[in-house]
Amino acid sequence: MSAKNYALVAALQQALQQWGYDPGPIDGVNGVRTHQAIRAFQRDQRLSVDGVAGPMTLRRLRLHRGGTNIFGWLEEARAQKGVSELIGVGSNPVLIEWAKRLGLAYQDDRQPWCGLFVAHCIAQALPVEALPMRPLAARSWLQFGQPCDVQMGAVLIFWRGTPSGWAGHVGFCVGADRAAYHILVGNQGDAVSTARIARNRLLGARWPKSVALPVHPDPLLGNAAPVLSQNEA
Repeated sequence: MSAKNYALVAALQQALQQWGYDPGPIDGVNGVRTHQAIRAFQRDQRLSVDGVAGPMTLRRLRLHRGGTNIFGWLEEARAQKGVSELIGVGSNPVLIEWAKRLGLAYQDDRQPWCGLFVAHCIAQALPVEALPMRPLAARSWLQFGQPCDVQMGAVLIFWRGTPSGWAGHVGFCVGADRAAYHILVGNQGDAVSTARIARNRLLGARWPKSVALPVHPDPLLGNAAPVLSQNEA
């Protein structure tokens, strides 16, 4: 079995475990216990019970087969691309619903919501993962999970204003170039979109505690865009 297939099966096992099914050791081997866990999940989800992690099963697990690693929270983030706040009076009910599910005091779209976006994606993909104490505050994500190297799917936290201030921005790493990191982020141009933020603004990179750090992270590849993000308010 290739290293890629081991990583895919390990991600599948982690997802099954998060949903409360026992796949056995997270070892990247599709053995008897993993097969049984897939069948149990399929049965409970009223899917075809064949023990094969096909497209529908992966979708219910919030996984995909693209790339070396499978990160459900990143797929959830990509699925929300284009969600935007309302201009003028009122708030997007999607954002309000995110906050309601998480029990967060998000009042309306005048509040910064990059932290809300990250909290929603993590909670959807990893229901047992602990969120930081104040998830609406971008810099609070410096206390999330475990520290990691910058890599695909990592939560990246940046400063706004000054490095020693309180303002920040937070999103998911989706690439890099020599000058900047590329992040998928909420409240960027008032919507979920991709931004290119200077490397020297990075405060930290974090990874969920409930998911093993990739042994061989996906390479960060990307072409430099002409403009760096300067204002994420």
